[in-house]
Amino acid sequence: MVFVSSLLSAALAVASLVELTAAHRPPQPGSPEAVKRDLFQRNARRSLADCQDELSKRGGVYEKARARRANFARDARGTRGLSTGVPYKRATFEDYLKINHHSNETGITNNTDPATLFDGNSSCVLAPEVTEGPYYVTGEYVRFDVRENQSGIDHYTEVQFIDVSTCEPVPGIYVDFWHANATGVYAGVVINGNGAGENDATNINSTFLRGIQETDSDGVVQFLSVFPGHYQGRAIHTHIVAHQAGTQFPNGTFASANVSHIGQLFWDQSLISTVSALEPYSSNTQNLTLNADDMWAPEQADGIDPFPEYVFLGDDVTDGIFGWISIGIDTTSSYSIINAATLTEDGGVANAAGSFSGGGGGGMPSAMPSASASA
Repeated sequence: MVFVSSLLSAALAVASLVELTAAHRPPQPGSPEAVKRDLFQRNARRSLADCQDELSKRGGVYEKARARRANFARDARGTRGLSTGVPYKRATFEDYLKINHHSNETGITNNTDPATLFDGNSSCVLAPEVTEGPYYVTGEYVRFDVRENQSGIDHYTEVQFIDVSTCEPVPGIYVDFWHANATGVYAGVVINGNGAGENDATNINSTFLRGIQETDSDGVVQFLSVFPGHYQGRAIHTHIVAHQAGTQFPNGTFASANVSHIGQLFWDQSLISTVSALEPYSSNTQNLTLNADDMWAPEQADGIDPFPEYVFLGDDVTDGIFGWISIGIDTTSSYSIINAATLTEDGGVANAAGSFSGGGGGGMPSAMPSASASA
């Protein structure tokens, strides 16, 4: 009987991995989805290049970004009890997988101008074919700090959105932000292959490492999280979904039927190696997929840089990380999205037509959040 149970468990594990792989599978070459993707990326890259030239000529956007990033990093240091007067450790960056977006640059001193340190708009496009993944949950909380009780390396992230049609910042959009915890588990979804799977039914009510923010007048959102962990079959990444319309509920949650952009951010392999050697990341027993081997990173990085720039807030990574990126988007686009679950007044509710069921998606969830949902 034990032998049969072991075989059944193994079969379920294989089935879960197949489901997970299918849920992340890129569009096939020549398919309508692939043609749409390629056209979008070609146009988006041209538009984004035009915006870079336009933004560099226009006063204010870059200058405000430099000052904002410097202030954000300084405030993060102060909150953590770190000295605000010592040099940051950061790098010059070049391109994608070949480079490191961080280093110990020796030219930085206490008097270094923020324009030198926090300059540049590392940019990517939230391409429509970049999957939301099988763990998207609607109805999450509007909040800056998404850590809850999760341990790991504190990670401050700033994302600025630029409209590639107008080369202007995009205010007033709501941005979903979520990722796995240090041991590769997503909150809010109960499925074999995610943590303890069906052996931990309470995870359906979890909300850790998920949050939503509205972009300010400069098209900026900021989050405090922990550095993501990895799970089977994927490189470490952070999901981002942008909504141009929706409802914010009295209890602080938000839901929307309108999804205008879907994307993922990736992190330097050298940074991942450094973090993975530390607890609780080192206790993650799942196989680590490198950026170069990820099924989606090459798609996201096709002529576009999906790797945020970053600095250590203190002497090393354990003092926290601050990363930033600017993203060009097409605000006229609209895409369907499949949610695995919805956070409601009674907790999490699985979507029967979710990513692992092969169905549905795109519409407003039938069970909307209300004022009594608990964090």
